[in-house]
Amino acid sequence: MATIPDALAAAPGAYMLLLENEKVRALDLRLKPGQKAPMHDHPSAHLVYILSSARVKLTFPDGKGTTLDLAAGQTVWMEAGAHETENVGTTDAHNLVVEIKK
Repeated sequence: MATIPDALAAAPGAYMLLLENEKVRALDLRLKPGQKAPMHDHPSAHLVYILSSARVKLTFPDGKGTTLDLAAGQTVWMEAGAHETENVGTTDAHNLVVEIKK
């Protein structure tokens, strides 16, 4: 099975590196309606702070998915792992992703 690429490698048009050190990696994620960040891996657990309300669909390597209605100001915790992110709503999605390194 092929290795799933890191978020920055898989979706350079969607993710931008804001800061990285030995403790955290902070990423800016922006997706326009209909835009996808293809299957990518987050190597550590991460906090996602929602900067703009949006509807997104996460699809996991096993093909299962979930649709989330995210509200500006909301914070979401996600464990390490891979997923595809698609903006299935009508507004731009803008999130701050902070990966916590071990």
